[in-house]
Amino acid sequence: MNMEIERKYLVKDLPLGLEEYEKHEIEQGYLGTDPVVRIRKSDDRHILTIKSGGLLMRHEFEKDITLEEYDELSKMVRGNIISKTRYKIPYDIYTIELDIFHKAFDGLIYAEVEFKDVESAKSFKAPDYFLKEVTEDASYQNSSLSEMNPSDIESFITSAYLLSSTT
Repeated sequence: MNMEIERKYLVKDLPLGLEEYEKHEIEQGYLGTDPVVRIRKSDDRHILTIKSGGLLMRHEFEKDITLEEYDELSKMVRGNIISKTRYKIPYDIYTIELDIFHKAFDGLIYAEVEFKDVESAKSFKAPDYFLKEVTEDASYQNSSLSEMNPSDIESFITSAYLLSSTT
């Protein structure tokens, strides 16, 4: 088990040259959200993840699982399936994980940056294409998106960007 320390941002404008970076097609579903129990398919890799509560910092356990285990666990997924393309973008000494959401969450774009310690996280200077930090707002966690009422998704995305452009 390791400690995950990450900051999360809304992104409005995509960085130039995005197609040059490593990318992964991700689909994930949640078996529970307290604690977070998630299954993820990232390209051909299948992963079971358990995360403790928290926003900036939380414990995280990950384990590779077989396709058969993934398929069995998929039957227990509750709520919305999260589908996204993740780009890994080098930035200074960090890697930005830029997620472009698809299907129900089309139009939503997040950037996450992981850190080795809290001091590094606090001193991080975000690039210009980041719109607004949402680390401390639990409604932006993927597990929260999985629980969102489908009829509220479009207004959530619209209001996220409208509120960000006025602050």
